[in-house]
Amino acid sequence: MRCSPDTGANLARAIERVEEAAQNGAQVICLPELFRSQYFCQREDPALFDLAEPIPGPTTEAVAGVARQRRVAVVAPLFERRAAGVYHNSVAVIDADGSIVNVYRKTHIPDDPLYYEKYYFTPGDNGYLAFDTQFGRIGALICWDQWYPEAARLVALRGAQVLFYPTAIGWHPAEKREYGQVQHDAWKTIQRAHAIANGLYVAAVNRVGHEGPAGGGLEFFGGSFVCDPFGVVLAEASQDREEILYAECDIARLEEIRRNWPFLRDRRIDTYGPLASRWIG
Repeated sequence: MRCSPDTGANLARAIERVEEAAQNGAQVICLPELFRSQYFCQREDPALFDLAEPIPGPTTEAVAGVARQRRVAVVAPLFERRAAGVYHNSVAVIDADGSIVNVYRKTHIPDDPLYYEKYYFTPGDNGYLAFDTQFGRIGALICWDQWYPEAARLVALRGAQVLFYPTAIGWHPAEKREYGQVQHDAWKTIQRAHAIANGLYVAAVNRVGHEGPAGGGLEFFGGSFVCDPFGVVLAEASQDREEILYAECDIARLEEIRRNWPFLRDRRIDTYGPLASRWIG
């Protein structure tokens, strides 16, 4: 999805895309991170907190309406206003009856040039969740979370069959020529690894387009993809245009895969205590 400065237009476009995907047979539909606005974390501006809204709120009500009408589940990423001074980068999972199953709040918060998220977002405090929808049990983590194997593992241990990563990731234009391909390949590789290590499907959902001043800002590189538990890419979008990406996930296949690659069985949970340490010298 390409996001404009007009939040109302972005929401309307998202609703149209959800309707189109549903008409073409989609059952679980995921939108990109913070889809209702352009990626505002490129600067620190207290006025931008006005973009936040509660959950439930206007956007979840709009998305719930189309989910209920089309009988689909929707992974809806939002800038959540939890309380005065407490804001989150969140995902509301809405089931096919229009109900909000639960809300995941982004746990790993970056602070890098043009990704000044620590200014806006309080780290999530409600754990790594799995959501029961009418079409299966899914997980949802957000962007920077996708680099952390611990988060993916904990979602898998809660029984998720498909792990969604709504994302807003791109290149600094000045770095694209030298580092662009390497950065993109690392992003794709780490998520395919999560699918393999945990025996589940992974769906990464990014935005496209340039946002910010000419010659600067961020160029979001799209490339949304879905891979199976062997890391095989089932479907992949382009890097420069809006698309609806479709992939069929055979949930029954997870049983066979996990029997033959029993990573969960052979985990040595008695040896992993040091993972809770910041550093082991």
